Amino acid sequence: MAKANYIRVIIDRAIHRELDYLVPEPLAERVGVGSRVRVPFRDKSTLATVVAALDHSDAESIRPIEAVIGEAPILSEQLLELARWISAYYCCPIETVMRSLLPQVIRRAEVGWKKQLFVRPARKIDNEEIEKLRKRAPRQAELLEAIAQLEGAMRAADLLRHTSLDNQTLRALVRRGLAELHEEAALRDPHADEQFIATSNLVLNDEQSLALKGITQALDSPENARPILLHGVTGSGKTEIYLQAIRAALERGRSAIVLVPEISLTPQTVEGFKGRFAETQDAVAVLHSHLSEGERHDEWHKIHSGRARIAIGPRSAVFAPLKSLGLIVVDEEHENTYKQEEAPRYHARDVAVVRAKIEKCVVVLGSATPSLESYHNATTGKYRLAAIAILSGKLRGAIADRLEKREQTILFLNRRGFSTSLLCSNCGEARNCPNCSVALTFHRHVARLSCHLCGHTAAVPRKCPACGKDALIYAGFGTEKVESTVAHIFPKATVRRMDADSMTRKEAYRETLRSFRTGKIDILVGTQMIAKGLHFPNVTLVGIINADLALHLPDFRAGERTFQLLTQVAGRAGRGETPGEVFVQTYTPFSPSIQFARHHDFAGYFQQELEFRERCDFPPFKHAILITVRSAHEGRAKLSAETLKRRLKEALPEEFILGDSTPAPLEKLQGQFRFHILLDVDPYQLL
Repeated sequence: MAKANYIRVIIDRAIHRELDYLVPEPLAERVGVGSRVRVPFRDKSTLATVVAALDHSDAESIRPIEAVIGEAPILSEQLLELARWISAYYCCPIETVMRSLLPQVIRRAEVGWKKQLFVRPARKIDNEEIEKLRKRAPRQAELLEAIAQLEGAMRAADLLRHTSLDNQTLRALVRRGLAELHEEAALRDPHADEQFIATSNLVLNDEQSLALKGITQALDSPENARPILLHGVTGSGKTEIYLQAIRAALERGRSAIVLVPEISLTPQTVEGFKGRFAETQDAVAVLHSHLSEGERHDEWHKIHSGRARIAIGPRSAVFAPLKSLGLIVVDEEHENTYKQEEAPRYHARDVAVVRAKIEKCVVVLGSATPSLESYHNATTGKYRLAAIAILSGKLRGAIADRLEKREQTILFLNRRGFSTSLLCSNCGEARNCPNCSVALTFHRHVARLSCHLCGHTAAVPRKCPACGKDALIYAGFGTEKVESTVAHIFPKATVRRMDADSMTRKEAYRETLRSFRTGKIDILVGTQMIAKGLHFPNVTLVGIINADLALHLPDFRAGERTFQLLTQVAGRAGRGETPGEVFVQTYTPFSPSIQFARHHDFAGYFQQELEFRERCDFPPFKHAILITVRSAHEGRAKLSAETLKRRLKEALPEEFILGDSTPAPLEKLQGQFRFHILLDVDPYQLL
């Protein structure tokens, strides 16, 4: 790093401007763009990120920085450029974006490396010396014998545990000059206790080979590469293409990011990638919110230091600080979980595309049911389309047949709880959430009513609070009731449930998936967390209990999301050698979303849905902005929304189409009333 006289920083506070500071001579060689520093701000010290090195500054009064955090910059200039793009595109303060780029444990620098004692021989020890010591101190001799056999340093705690000896005995050997103790940083690996079976490349069919060839050609000339949309229905072998494409990137001296839509998919993805790249122990690192602070610290630094060349995780992993980035894979690119709901409200798929452009690397978007925006980009030439064929079998059997054949079943219902509402059959009153415009869901395992939006809970009343009659009935059903009913019908079967209520412990996802993979579970009941990315060859039956749940929501993407989810769930069956069968229960069997999903016909669905979007002026034919006005007071929210709409109408050019301020479909959420204003414009008008 070249010496800088002055630096420009973004401090970890929302002041909406950048500040200049003087660099003292003793710190000049350690600070550079991307460094973290401690600076004086007003009457306190605060942390900041260096975004520019300056020869001079026009600031009238300039103060020196106090310290440099760490030995090297932690953000590359490319990531800083990406941060500025996110700030501008998503209309968000740059300080807020910086919080997303750096995990809190790294940003605050409060957690360091875990230091542990390691032991090794102080010099060469012969048997005669050990036997001589055994006569005077047999326990020390026993421990010295174990130390003499070490090929390198070993954790002192492990050695003492294996030999059943104590620390006092070890210290005695150190005092005699026979053993040495030293501190080393011990990695907190979230997968340290797991063993991964090494795998090798599978033989690709012609279409897979063609898709892989397109990716490897892009790796050879990434400057001119377009984003690649890998379209192949569930079970068509997209993951194998990812694995071989990443191998190709590593062979070219590049690194890779793999994004998955949900944390629940991370354990299985990690297992597949660690197995394939088992020859390098630290090749794969994991980033997600279920890690402890220490684990997140060590995994992040493993990536930053270059020891890990593959980073896997949900949307925040798009900011992994990999060096020589060559490939970004966005699996299930259509998933709405890639959209961040809090500021900065970025979409990880779109950020991945922009980061690939900035870093001159290749981005692969994979899905059996691509988003209409991505598929439209592929059909218009903005993206490159790589399609692979169906690899599924015939449908047969039912739950009883599967149990008899010792095969497995997945039952899908995207609604958790036991009953979806508690109603009074006398007056019709429902037990609603006081904070949200939804009914409370009954959860039998805790005997409580719960709101799935704000978390409010309430006791189950014995009588109707409105009319006082003992006429309460439980209406609707969720995964908890499905699990109970199935267990009653098939008492000899092992039935388990996988949803947000049953997966509360840190290891619950992994344990359940491991039990299902090893055949300890016959029937798995769950919500959408079992619908995506899971590969279980022994699953030959999938039942979709209610395909209509999301179909009639007041959202122009409701049909698209239903089609995507049905196709994803159906793909869980028949992934092994035995054909699979899918049952779909629906009140609207002739819906295009269900009919096209039934035939795995994405092209047909895309065409009819695109025609619908064009007639209604919905994306991708118009850019849409949804403005939400919220307040704890309904009247204040309504008035503010109407005032904002009126002022927007006065200020915006005529090409913008401004809708009325209307109550949101979910009018009350977490104690606040919400009103929407929809704003759209022809994208070509903005050019």
